[in-house]
Amino acid sequence: FGVLNLIVAVIVDTFAENRTKDVHSMAQELDIDEIQEKKALYKMFSKMDADKNGSLSYHEVVTAARKIREFTQWLRVLDIDNEDLQQLFVLLDEDGSGEIDPTEFANVMYRMKHT
Repeated sequence: FGVLNLIVAVIVDTFAENRTKDVHSMAQELDIDEIQEKKALYKMFSKMDADKNGSLSYHEVVTAARKIREFTQWLRVLDIDNEDLQQLFVLLDEDGSGEIDPTEFANVMYRMKHT
């Protein structure tokens, strides 16, 4: 009976160790995915910034919702329609400046998709 207990303990310990490694690997994958997705969001921001001043106005967000395919797809995934764009703008404009900077855009859009 003692040998059987020892075998079970070794098996349980091995699985626990593998699970810890899996959690670490999953966390690394999530970090990599976040970096790649935010990179794509920064690229999308650049396309949306029609006047190239480094920030988005409400008008640029509305225009992008109609004309920029990637942004339209994000809005669809987030279930945001044209009537919700004003609320989206307020959420994206975290500092209340009346314009959205690239970091606000990338961080909020990423969080909205992953919550």
